[in-house]
Amino acid sequence: MDKPNNHGRRVATAISTGALLLTAAAGAKAQQEKQLEEVVVSASRSEQKRFDAPASIDAVQVDPLRAASPLVNLSELLGTVPGIQIRERQNYAQDLQLSVRGFGTRSTFGVRGVRVLVDGIPATMPDGQGQAATATLTSARRIEILRGPVAQLYGNAAGGVVQVFTAEPPLAPQKPYASASLGAGSDGQRQVGFTLAGGAETLGGLLDVSRYETDGYRDHSAAERTQVNAKVLWQPSSSTKVTGIVNIFDQPLAQDPLGLTRAQFEQNPRQVAPVALTFDTRKTIEQKQAGLLFEHKFDRSNTINARLYAGTREVFQTLSFSGAAANSSGGVVDLDNHYRGAGLSWTHATQAGGMPLNWTLGMEADDLDQTRRGFVNNNGTPGALRRDERDNANNVDIFGQVDWTFAEQWKATAGLRSSRVRLSVDDRYITAASPNDSGSVEYRNTSPVLGLVWYANDNLNFYGNLGRGFESPTLAESAYRAGATGPNLGLQPSKSRQGEIGMKWRSGAQSVDLAIFTARSKDEIVPQTTENGRSIFQNIDSVERRGFEASWRNDMGRIGTQLAYTLLDARFKQGFASGSGAVAAGNRLPGAPMHSLFAQIEARPLQGLSTALEMRAESKTYVDDVNSETAPGYAVFNLRAAQEFRAGATTWTLFGRIDNLFDRDYAGSVIVNDGNRRFYEPAPGRRFFVGLRASL
Repeated sequence: MDKPNNHGRRVATAISTGALLLTAAAGAKAQQEKQLEEVVVSASRSEQKRFDAPASIDAVQVDPLRAASPLVNLSELLGTVPGIQIRERQNYAQDLQLSVRGFGTRSTFGVRGVRVLVDGIPATMPDGQGQAATATLTSARRIEILRGPVAQLYGNAAGGVVQVFTAEPPLAPQKPYASASLGAGSDGQRQVGFTLAGGAETLGGLLDVSRYETDGYRDHSAAERTQVNAKVLWQPSSSTKVTGIVNIFDQPLAQDPLGLTRAQFEQNPRQVAPVALTFDTRKTIEQKQAGLLFEHKFDRSNTINARLYAGTREVFQTLSFSGAAANSSGGVVDLDNHYRGAGLSWTHATQAGGMPLNWTLGMEADDLDQTRRGFVNNNGTPGALRRDERDNANNVDIFGQVDWTFAEQWKATAGLRSSRVRLSVDDRYITAASPNDSGSVEYRNTSPVLGLVWYANDNLNFYGNLGRGFESPTLAESAYRAGATGPNLGLQPSKSRQGEIGMKWRSGAQSVDLAIFTARSKDEIVPQTTENGRSIFQNIDSVERRGFEASWRNDMGRIGTQLAYTLLDARFKQGFASGSGAVAAGNRLPGAPMHSLFAQIEARPLQGLSTALEMRAESKTYVDDVNSETAPGYAVFNLRAAQEFRAGATTWTLFGRIDNLFDRDYAGSVIVNDGNRRFYEPAPGRRFFVGLRASL
């Protein structure tokens, strides 16, 4: 282990050390090393130990062969991370609810306020709206969650950053491998999948295919999806790597049971809102995407990374109303998205004053073309046209970041990102009730970040960061304005000032992370009213998010424990008017519980056998800006077990889990500010899942 007075040298060699640790983790080293020596890239865009990263960042290692979980939703894997709320809504028509430190809580579908990337390719569009469901978890190897000011260096809507990294194809002398899995569980859950991977000395490939089906916990909530992740790796030399990626996400069925009122939720949580059956609410999605990643190391000091990607995403959705009014946009949505993007960055390692100095310069450009049509919903069947427009969102960003170890135990970080986001609408549906509403708007922002870390010794770090970020309105949020037709081009981006201080400590098999954070926003984007099924948004000032995060891990060989706690005090500091009533100063942000706790104890009593008891608890959650109701707090327990064994050259894992062990009734998520007061999305009662995986 390095001595404290050699820390500058230790930081200078973090990239090579991190690369060795990543290879070791992929080879399934001991559990302790997986937990305490995770490699991350999100904070500095270069591989380093998570412990050394000068920011609030966690890395969740994923082992698809041994994970005692179906690996369908990110919510299965991220409960161990403080500061993040991720809820599986039992509604595959609306995606997961994902927020970081209170950013993203206003979203009723998709992801807002949090950047999502998969293998370096954005799953967040230029306008800031993202998807969390498209990541193929059966081939994932690591998930990074970056929180706080440093996340602002990822651009628009970066209240936090979630990055998923999937497996690399093996190159000789690494052995080829194949795996298969199947599972079944309560509510008609069925899961199958396989992976094939192999390669020669310079060329390798990987194909991962998975399929999941469910009848749904609630009535009218069945879903099915197929995901494909294909990768080709060409490494002509030790300094050059080219990766080609193809992803397919096909969801031909996702019924939408909608939320429930409080009375309906308490009467029968499995029931469905009657209008869901009347209008056959559902969604289908087909997404195809291809990307090319390039990395070249000119020498030990200079590295270039580039990305190029393009894709299509087709969405068809029936909503819970007819949308027949002449000035309505319809109750059936037909979206045809075409998107593409490119990025280039240069990282240089040098010295200043005899101490390591690393900097990165880069540029990113992304573009989205969206054909949006709306039809009258004739009880689930598209009727007359009510909307036809061509929307576009694009961004061009330039960024730079410098890390300088200016003393033996001190490192400073400075970063700057300049962003330009443009939204435009080309209206093709022009009638007497709906005149030409074409228009465009452009937003510009510069986000600076400053940070400092003190490596007190090899086992203790203290850090602090300050930053400024922004979040533009999405195309969906700027689509309507109050009292008139056409887009709300006067809606402004939200801007925030953020700060955090934190500590990281480790000793043997234990680690502790603590962080205190604050963020103050102006021009926060919140709902104003709902007209003819249209959600209209407005800007308000003085929204404050502050809190505390703590996590503890301990691995004693056969026993491992984890705790993750978040205190989040998110409030409106000024009152304002909304369609649901007056919002008083001091009201809490909906969808953001003040207290969240995850605890786990894992036992490995015998070779290949692991068992664990999980506990997840949340305090009450307000459902709207007015704070008229709350979803009650809860605590639920989950039990899981897995047995690994070998038969010839094949490794088998038999696993099972029981979620909500004590059959607790609770709302797993809430639909914030729902105009029909159907706020509550019930979580399943006691639920079982068993599976079998094999790897050759």
